[in-house]
Amino acid sequence: MGYEKEIVLFEIEDKSIALPVSIESDTVWLSANQMSVLFGSDEKTIRKHINNVFSEELIRENNTQKMRVVGVKQPVPFYTSDVIISVGYRVKSKRGVEFRRWANSALKE
Repeated sequence: MGYEKEIVLFEIEDKSIALPVSIESDTVWLSANQMSVLFGSDEKTIRKHINNVFSEELIRENNTQKMRVVGVKQPVPFYTSDVIISVGYRVKSKRGVEFRRWANSALKE
């Protein structure tokens, strides 16, 4: 995969949500665990939303790439920004709402 970098994805109520992310081919890749931190939701809920995005055929499975992560035996699936945005529009957490506001304003620019 590409390179890792820590970036601020968006800011809420004077707090920055910063995550180490993988960047390749001009897209951000996050794991379900990283999305749970980003959206302030548990990982089980994030995985449910990811599965629903794929089962509803909104996004193709090729938006997933498995990577080795230190300390984890099995390769971990990472998802493109298309999946991240789709999940962000489904999560019903406070950060999910803030993410949707941020995404809507970013799309208008």
